[in-house]
Amino acid sequence: MAGAAPAQERLDTVVRIIAQSMVAEVCSIYLRRASGELELFATQGLKPEAVHTTRLRPGEGLVGEVARSAAPISLSDAPSHPSFAYRPETGEDPYHAFLGAPLLRGGRAIGVLVVQNRSERRYDDEEVEDIQTIAMVLAETVASGELLAQDELRDIEVAPHRPERLKGQRFAEGLAYGHVILHEAPVAPENLLAENQQVEEIRLREALIGLKANIDSILDGGQGKLAGLPFEVLETYRMFADDRGWNRSLEEAVRTGLTAEAAVDRVRNEHRARFAQARDPYIKERLHDFEDLANRLLRVLAGDRPGERELPDDAILVARNLGPADLLEYPRHKLRGLLLEEGSAASHAAIVARALQIPCVGRIMGVRDRLSEGDLVIVDGETGETYLRPRPDMLAAVQSRMLVRSARQAEFAKLRDVPAVTLDGTRITVLTNAGLAVDLENLDATGAEGIGLFRTEFQFMVSEELPRLNSQTALYTLVLDTAGDRPVTFRTLDIGGDKVLPYLETEREENPALGRRAIRLGLDRPGLLRLQLRALLTAAAGRELRVMFPMIATVDEFRAARELVDVECAWAKRRGRALPALLRVGAMIECPSLLWHLDALLPLTDFVSVGTNDLFQYMFAADRTNPLVSDRYDPLSPPALRALAEIQKKCADTGTPVSVCGELAGRPLEAFALLTLGFTRLSAPAGGVGPVKRMILSADLTAARRGMANLLGSSAGSIRGELESLARKLNVTI
Repeated sequence: MAGAAPAQERLDTVVRIIAQSMVAEVCSIYLRRASGELELFATQGLKPEAVHTTRLRPGEGLVGEVARSAAPISLSDAPSHPSFAYRPETGEDPYHAFLGAPLLRGGRAIGVLVVQNRSERRYDDEEVEDIQTIAMVLAETVASGELLAQDELRDIEVAPHRPERLKGQRFAEGLAYGHVILHEAPVAPENLLAENQQVEEIRLREALIGLKANIDSILDGGQGKLAGLPFEVLETYRMFADDRGWNRSLEEAVRTGLTAEAAVDRVRNEHRARFAQARDPYIKERLHDFEDLANRLLRVLAGDRPGERELPDDAILVARNLGPADLLEYPRHKLRGLLLEEGSAASHAAIVARALQIPCVGRIMGVRDRLSEGDLVIVDGETGETYLRPRPDMLAAVQSRMLVRSARQAEFAKLRDVPAVTLDGTRITVLTNAGLAVDLENLDATGAEGIGLFRTEFQFMVSEELPRLNSQTALYTLVLDTAGDRPVTFRTLDIGGDKVLPYLETEREENPALGRRAIRLGLDRPGLLRLQLRALLTAAAGRELRVMFPMIATVDEFRAARELVDVECAWAKRRGRALPALLRVGAMIECPSLLWHLDALLPLTDFVSVGTNDLFQYMFAADRTNPLVSDRYDPLSPPALRALAEIQKKCADTGTPVSVCGELAGRPLEAFALLTLGFTRLSAPAGGVGPVKRMILSADLTAARRGMANLLGSSAGSIRGELESLARKLNVTI
């Protein structure tokens, strides 16, 4: 392919060489056009007149399936496969054996290399590896622009240049605009085939040592040091660099004759293609750590020093996903926002972004391939949207919103020490939600009166192994020390469903959201729950401890959980250990079954808290993490509000303290609705404390409750509009 002949002539020569060397009767190369179709560009064995004539639609035939899955396919009898598509102009009907490999660029298939044989044979692993290596070389040649024009390549690989609006998910609140920096744009290997295998093995080994040393320097402090950031996040990342499977795959790729760079690129593309189809959210998240490590390793091989990259003063970082170490290495004073194609709100990148207060929008599929370095973009962490190459009027609108947002933040800061009291004298307690040590900074910053929900599972989710007793105790002690005399409610481990721990073996469930999660898992594995309770009791020695159990569905479950608290208290007493000065045990109401058994539950509890996120998804049978159904109901609907009103009434009748700690408590209009139902204790995300407090100070609840009583009997699916009208009528700031 490095010869002087025209590119098409060289491609024709290549397919003949491949067919001969692999003893294949057919070798064909298909390339993706701007339309998405795969065009036959060269062949040995099929009809010559089919070249540049045969085109396959996206996903059509086995060739289309190879491109769609971005993974090789090997079959002994291709015509019997359901994806097989016969094109008569090619004359391929006599051929049974089929082996196809994608030409990958940036994780996307830009073409397909195929070999075929008449006999029904199975290609062995070495042949599959050979085809993948050749496909890698061909991908670089195609990317050079000799076979496809550069403008068509841009349509395939890079972004269009028109304004676009893309919808994603909000990972970290905020609003920003600036110029795109592509996170560690893939380093294309200049040389793919090694001249000296031993030299390449040494280069790879030394680069791996350098990579691990760099991560160690971040763990020890350096640029990435962030006060309060849980050490486990970066420790986990370091453990992936030591992963034996990943290191072995790199070494084996070098031994096949590739350079160190080509080996890393190949393993990275294989990981992308293999795990892109993964359904397990934890597996997908961990794939991104390997992806990030591979990119960093390529830069080490290229001689680049991480963290020394020049950035514009208004940088918007764009990545498929991001490792925690890398985000910390970018200069914070220049980083305005973050856009991610993948990830989740619980991913490492999202956790760090929230800690650094960097607006972040994730789950924007294809955003990296739609942008070029230097493009202007808007990151809207309030709506979960991004605007690519925005028009001047859109940019002006965002700048106005940012000015308003700054003014609002200044207004909220003035309210920090103002008691949350309504116009008619009702005292409202506004707390905040937390889950990591970094969240504790929000206590003083927002003026929240305590932590109404501390999600203890976050410590487990960012650790590669089960946190030991000392580690758990240290975190809980830090939380209580930071809170001082402000109350903290610890929710015990809430895992399962979409929260998967790699070190905890669980059976695969058809419907994990309704499966063995939260308190069910804790009761099935009492050792796990007792360890956590022991850590909480130890941390709270001599002061108040509030413990809350999640997803209680039956009264018996609460009794069993509370008995474990008694067991741990007795264990501590026998050993002469100090106990909390005051111990309060509560339950989360997030299963609809409890609505009809509150009379039995409430006398057993010291307090309860309503988890509206799960309560409503179960009430409406709509998975809140599934974008296809999550908007099928409105929390401000008569059924949802009547359920909340019933809970509040039963708690008032029995004198049971009750709070609301779901997302509703952090949005002014929804919080207004909660106040009209009688709730006086709200636990909101940090960003919602100021807006909710401002709403409280402007509300007259006596008049508002009369208006709400009339709305609860509505037959409408939602009364959001009516509540907004009521708030405006009463001059409530929402």
